[in-house]
Amino acid sequence: MSVPSLDHLEPPKVGATLQALRQSQGLSLDELSRRAGVSKSMLSQIERNQANPTVAVVWRLANALRVELSELLGGERAAAPAIETVAAHATPGMSSPDGLCQLRILGPIDLAGQFEWYQLTVQPGGALESAAHEPGSREHLSVLSGSLRVEAGGSSRTLSAGETARYAVDGPHAIRHLAALGDAQSEPAVALLVVLHP
Repeated sequence: MSVPSLDHLEPPKVGATLQALRQSQGLSLDELSRRAGVSKSMLSQIERNQANPTVAVVWRLANALRVELSELLGGERAAAPAIETVAAHATPGMSSPDGLCQLRILGPIDLAGQFEWYQLTVQPGGALESAAHEPGSREHLSVLSGSLRVEAGGSSRTLSAGETARYAVDGPHAIRHLAALGDAQSEPAVALLVVLHP
């Protein structure tokens, strides 16, 4: 069996890509040299295509520039997936101090402080009590199962499954499960909570 000749193939020239990535991040050769642990003279030679780096050097440079190896080698950004998924076990959450209210954080972290949404589960006797948010903030609470009482702006409303409340949260506010703690007949209430910041 004959082996095809590889004489016509050349290793990828990463010089122009390295230089463009370095400059786009505002890094000097000195700074990238410190970050990557690669000598300044070697970086200069790579950028001028006078030297081809080893895999270890490319790996260090990619880590220092916070890019994928393929981006540095191929000169192309890794494409974002058409559909990004988050596994159930990887969805972050938090609980109230008494453990009776759980919030699963459904929104991406980069929208925190602007637009946030949560799955809220409130056990019988539980209450999610909150201090005032910044002026102009609003919450939207849609009950999926059970019932919850919303208290905001000196008023209160009880919501059943399928109902939504929209209210200002620039003052103290609360979301409560009306059943008593330990009520064996009552189920947890589940809702979607959306917080809009001004």
